[in-house]
This record gives sequence, structure tokens and C-alpha cells, in this order.
Amino acid sequence: MSHSSSRVVICGAGIAGVAAAYHLAVEYGLDHVTLVDEGNPLSLTSDKSTEAYRNWWPGPDWAMTAFMNRSIDLIEEIARATGNRINLNRRGYVFATADASKIPFLETMAKAAEAHGGGAARFHDTAQSAYTPSPERGFDDALTGADIITDASLIRRHFPYLAPETVAVAHARRAGWLSAQQLGMVMLEAARARGVQIVKGRVVGIDTAGGRARAVHVEQQDERQTLAATHVVLAAGPMQTEMAQMIGIDLPIRAERHYKVSFPDTLGGLPRNAPMLIWLDEQHLPWSDEERAALAADEEAQWLLGTFPAGVHGRPDGASATLILFNHHGDAVDPIFPLPEPEHYAEIALRGMSTMVPALKVYNGETPRPYIDGGYYMRTQENRPLIGPVPVEGAYISCAFSGFGVMASCAGGELIARHITGAALPAYAPAFLLSRYQDAAYSALLDRWGDGGQL
Repeated sequence: MSHSSSRVVICGAGIAGVAAAYHLAVEYGLDHVTLVDEGNPLSLTSDKSTEAYRNWWPGPDWAMTAFMNRSIDLIEEIARATGNRINLNRRGYVFATADASKIPFLETMAKAAEAHGGGAARFHDTAQSAYTPSPERGFDDALTGADIITDASLIRRHFPYLAPETVAVAHARRAGWLSAQQLGMVMLEAARARGVQIVKGRVVGIDTAGGRARAVHVEQQDERQTLAATHVVLAAGPMQTEMAQMIGIDLPIRAERHYKVSFPDTLGGLPRNAPMLIWLDEQHLPWSDEERAALAADEEAQWLLGTFPAGVHGRPDGASATLILFNHHGDAVDPIFPLPEPEHYAEIALRGMSTMVPALKVYNGETPRPYIDGGYYMRTQENRPLIGPVPVEGAYISCAFSGFGVMASCAGGELIARHITGAALPAYAPAFLLSRYQDAAYSALLDRWGDGGQL
């Protein structure tokens, strides 16, 4: 394609849209790239992230692992080029269980991850096994893959803060967290320095005359502006369904509302050097006898005595805060803003995490100054993104990043830029096309897909 004649309009300035603009302008040299968003860049859901990353992905093939490995490569390049302005670490993800029947599952997951390119699986079933902890800072640790620890004394030695009934942990190594805001700003600043324009306004229409994308209509304070385009990228996050319908495309995605809570961990319940921690077991929240009796007597609160799902997870956040997420609902919803207040969320999340980290029980019933925010996970059935062209010439989508938008942003932006510029596509590109749903074999695979890797 002619870079001088192309005009790319990206609808959505979240981290997916910003990454697309960055790769188009900075990496591929396009001169006319415009970001359009009703709000400020990186503000709707991109700033509500857990800010974590991992290359530990289940699935029937290697595509997500390869995609995430590429994205992490690009994130590490940005970290090195900026003196780690993005505060990238590589502490890893630690999945833990008190259920011995889950040990074969963890071992199988580690072997599958190894087969898919995630790094070697290492097993530690004696106290003398050579397990190496992750460094608290930095991201150049050579270890990849995962360590499966089933020796109780080894678990207690390296993870003394975990529940004493923990029988196994899986430590995924190419994982950790970063500053999502700084990652987004690094890309946005570089893109603007290369001439990317930002138009603040609401997309109200897309001209597809003759079966191809030709312009984007934007409303700004009751005034309309038309942006001519040779290529239009829809990267609208929670507004993606509505945006795609403007060009006559129905996307197979759903919205789920997810929250997180941050609170000042003034009593040191979670050590500052801990990795990301994920509890793999269902649980009943740890109420006292008095609390349990009171809840049982209240018909509207009795649900708090029920079984809560696996997957509560959390990590240290800065010098003194702790961040916890507990997706105990997961129903499909229509995105609305501002998000409704979640009922009892801080209490549920903290008590759920205290099952895994008992020292956090010191806060049960008295969560100190909790701050709750959240956003929407836009996801496909199998929890893989949609990146590439759609059946309208010149139109592309970059969406359905579920809870992994930050970690996938760099590879997602690169991939959409390759589609637009005609550059060589990576081997994983077909796995993320909308057209995959037209394949009968793929549709059959969806029926037996299994775990999509969502936390």
C-alpha cells in the first residue's frame, strides 16, 4: 500500500487503539493516522486494569501463547528503551490449591504450556528440589515455563504466607505486572510525535458507500465533522458492539462487568515481594459464627453463605496497597457508565483472598478505606480476541481483549498494523480473525474448547 495516500481512522483511544496508532505511525511510518474518542485517551477501561501479564495460556493449540510471547517481547523492548519507565517486573503468577485432586491438572497444564511454547515445566516434589524464587524487581530473569511444587515444606519455605492447607502451587514465570498507564502513554507520546492526531468526539456514523469504508462521522459539541478514511479500525472496547453495527457487522462478543478493590494494607497482610496470587479452589467465605448467624437470619444476605467460585486473585500494589479481584458473578450485561455499585464487593473480595492468604483476615469486617473501580471485559466464547479485517473493505476490528487487553496490546497493535500495511502476518494471525467462525471444524472445536484462561 502507499503510505502517503493512506488515511487511517481508529475509533477508540483505549490501549488497543493507541497501540494500533503507535505501530502504524512509529513502526510502519504511516503519515495520516487519527484516533477518535469521546473521552480522554486511555481513560474508559484501560485505566481500570489489573496491569498484569502472562504467557501461561490454556487452549487447544499454541496461538494464544505465541501471541502473548510476542506481546511480552514488545513490552520488554519498550521497558528497555525507556529505562523501565513502565515499571515492568517478572515476579510471575502463583496458582495455589488446597485440593490434592488438582495436582494432576496443574501438571497437565504445565506440560501443555511447554508444548505450546510457554517454556519448560519443572516439578518439585522433595524438600531438596532446586526451586528458584523470582526476583522482586526487574524483568530479565531467564526462567520461563512453570514450576509445580507439591512438597509441603518447600511451599512453606518459599510461600509462608499461603494458607497452611495449600498442597500445590504452580509458579508461571514469564508473568508479572507493569504500569498500564505508563505503557499507554509511552506509545501515545511516540505516536503523537510521529504526527498521529487525536479528535475528541463521538463516532455517530461510518460511511461504507460501495461496500468499503470511506469516512468516519464524528460529533463534537453538536457539530459534525467528517474524517475521510481509506482504512477504519474499530477498537472501541465496551462500545465495540454498537460501533460494529454501524457498518452492518454483528460481532460474537459479550460484555461482563468486572471490578477490583484496592486498599491500604497497613498491617502487612500481603508481603510486598509476593507475586500475583490466584486461588484455584471454590470456597465459602470465612465468616465468624456470629456473622454467619446474622447472615442466615437475613433473607437478602443469605447468598453470602453460599459457595463462591475459584479464581480470587490479588497482588501487592506499590509500597503499601493490596489489589484484589474476585469475579464471582460473570453474567453477560449491557455496558453502562458509570458502573453500578457492586454489592458487598470489597468485603467479598477481601474475605475470599484471606482464604488464600490468612494474614489478610485481620481486616475481615473492617476493610480499610477500600477503593473500588472496574470496567467491562468484552470477550468471545473461547476468550480469544478479534483482530483483522471484516467483510467491509477497508474496515478492521481490534477487540474482544477480555481481561488481557494491556498484556495483549502491543502484539494486537502490531497485528492490526500488519493487516493494514500488507506486511507479513505471523503464524498466529488466522486464530484471531472474525472469519474463523465460518469454519465448520472451528465451530465444532468450540463445543469442546474447555478453559479459556480467564481470571
